[in-house]
Amino acid sequence: MAGYKNSAYQYETSPRKVAPEYEPKKAKKKNINKTKKAKIEPNKNKEPKPKRKLKPHAKTVLYVIAGFALLFALSYQNSLINVKFDEKEDLKQELSTLRKENEQARANIQNSLNLANVEKAAKDTLGMQKLDASQKVYISLPKKDYVEPATEQVIINTEPTWWENILNNIMDFIN
Repeated sequence: MAGYKNSAYQYETSPRKVAPEYEPKKAKKKNINKTKKAKIEPNKNKEPKPKRKLKPHAKTVLYVIAGFALLFALSYQNSLINVKFDEKEDLKQELSTLRKENEQARANIQNSLNLANVEKAAKDTLGMQKLDASQKVYISLPKKDYVEPATEQVIINTEPTWWENILNNIMDFIN
């Protein structure tokens, strides 16, 4: 049994740690600052740092901040809607005012177009006068009728068309 101890057989339950035959080369990081040419070698003995977990009250604070940000965004959106609504209402009021002014202007134009106002404006601004009997000239026109009667007779074609002939033939056949 002494020969068994030197053999490759292992009596323990935990496996042996096998060292790798080679170590893979890590990609070199390019230095942004070219003035430094010193190589930084990572410590092989250091273990990677685990991610820090946020404390429970930090999560609560983040949720509260997110909630306030959401409420602020909704409030801002509603304020923009209110501003646009107020602008729309102002424009409606302005439109109503302009329509009333238009109707008043139309009524003023209709009132100013009556015959008395036109006559008054013609006398005052243009210096016009009504005609006197001396300014009137009468013309006599002959009583001859200038419309010539038609000399040709109008012939109305009473012959039925080919379509009417077919329909008449069908009606005669049916009766």
